[in-house]
Amino acid sequence: MGLKERCPIIEFKDLGDERGKLVVVEGGQSIPFDIKRVFYIYGSDSTVIRGQHANKESEFILINVAGQSKVRITDSHEEFVVNLDRPMIGVYIPKMVWKDMYDFSEDSVLLVLASTHYDGAEYIRSYDDYQEMMK
Repeated sequence: MGLKERCPIIEFKDLGDERGKLVVVEGGQSIPFDIKRVFYIYGSDSTVIRGQHANKESEFILINVAGQSKVRITDSHEEFVVNLDRPMIGVYIPKMVWKDMYDFSEDSVLLVLASTHYDGAEYIRSYDDYQEMMK
């Protein structure tokens, strides 16, 4: 299975009406894991690169709920870029996949849903180390 198949774009249902927009994300239903942690990144700009790591245990969904950003995804063999530019789409990042988030618009709010609580020991922060592990 290729990297794009392992890291699919997920389109969430837009349940809005004349009162406004409503997007629902449910752990174990619209995404493939139960949500243990939620965080968001804002106040970045087009010169900032966030992420720059892989995780041994955590899975993620990245959603730009405002503005836009890009995510470079690689497994050290294949690579592709996702433009997160609508609040009803997200990208699934499984375990052991490297991610770089960048090119944030001024109004970007990047919501991240995680399958685990934070554990700094499960992060791989050196791309060289990551490449070695993926051989």
